[in-house]
Amino acid sequence: MVITRNGLVLGATAVTLSTIAVTSLGIHSQGQALFKESPKELVDEVWQIINKQYVDGTFNQVDWKAVRSEYLSKSYTNKEEAYKSIREMLKKLDDPYTRFMDPEEFKNMQVDTSGELTGIGIQIGLDEKTKKLTVIAPIEDTPAFKAGILAKDTIIYINGKSTEGMDTNEAVSLIRGEPGTKVNLTILREGQRKEFTITRARIEIHPVEFSQKQTPAGNIGYIRLKQFSANAAKEMRDAIRNLESKQVAGYILDLRNNPGGLLYSSVEIARMWMDRGTIVSTIDRRGEAEREMANGRALTNKPLVVLVDKGSASASEILSGALQDNKRAVVVGSQTFGKGLVQSVRPLDDGSGLAVTIAKYHTPLGRDINKHGIDPNIVVDLSDKQRQELWIKEREKVATQADPQFAKAVEVLGKEIAAKGTNAQRN
Repeated sequence: MVITRNGLVLGATAVTLSTIAVTSLGIHSQGQALFKESPKELVDEVWQIINKQYVDGTFNQVDWKAVRSEYLSKSYTNKEEAYKSIREMLKKLDDPYTRFMDPEEFKNMQVDTSGELTGIGIQIGLDEKTKKLTVIAPIEDTPAFKAGILAKDTIIYINGKSTEGMDTNEAVSLIRGEPGTKVNLTILREGQRKEFTITRARIEIHPVEFSQKQTPAGNIGYIRLKQFSANAAKEMRDAIRNLESKQVAGYILDLRNNPGGLLYSSVEIARMWMDRGTIVSTIDRRGEAEREMANGRALTNKPLVVLVDKGSASASEILSGALQDNKRAVVVGSQTFGKGLVQSVRPLDDGSGLAVTIAKYHTPLGRDINKHGIDPNIVVDLSDKQRQELWIKEREKVATQADPQFAKAVEVLGKEIAAKGTNAQRN
């Protein structure tokens, strides 16, 4: 999920509710009015928003005007009846990412600009093909991550309740809860059922870790970006400046298991590595594109390798795609998650909220990565078993020569450093 500076939430990941409670959202400026005189007006408000903003002008082959007539012809005695009709109305679009949230669900959206979270630490969504409840990615060092939940796991039961036909809002309400309480998840992974009992906790996320490393490629800077939160850009800037002062020869930027975050954070971070070029384009239903560009203020031009895997989603794909297409970095690892749809999440007049798919995003070279992801320049795949052993059981091996993806990144970076040195001598 990504947030714009003006307060709209854009879900570059497909689904972006999570099991994490929100302490503050900062996007309620339009939504604090009293409930409209009639619940029917809320139904029409939702219809109007879809009519004006939905990415597909055919509304996925639905007669949207007829839908309005159908639902405005009904009588509503309370807002719960209106909420039910809104959900039915949106279901006709067959788009799991366009969804309605009642006031309680809206408060418990995934994004928390303060970085303080309460829950188990996973991002979940409905798989576009199977419509099954799927883990986009666990957030590193959270209860779900430590328990062994992996990206692409299918959640089939929550506390014994089947998730068949369950939407993300209901799943979120079942999984989240008070710190210290437990939730039972049954997941399906490669055809096998696995049971997890996870204790909820209050989670504080520090998005950036960095270190100077002596490697076969020489003295390099290693930066791990866990999430594109509000303070990620500042921490990234501090990390690059610190490592530049130590005269590193090049960088490895690790985006593995990074489920995304704020759009402007990904753009700001891209600008720290790129002096020029397009970062990302969003295309609405009229085919009009808005572009985010580099601004000539890169903090370093030293060789860069980016590490990704199937847990790299949303803003991670924006950043890695921008660096790859502009030939600023070599991307190493596994194919990424593949979520390239943009959502606007806006408050409604009674405190509820609506997520609307309003656009799709393309990489600088015009690649639509939705349902596909970013293909690394150099593929180093790990099995789920290898990933779990590396990230859960043997964390001390992450970002060492015993980490196969990192080891390949070091090898590639060494060649890039050598090539740059040769070119500099020729010039």
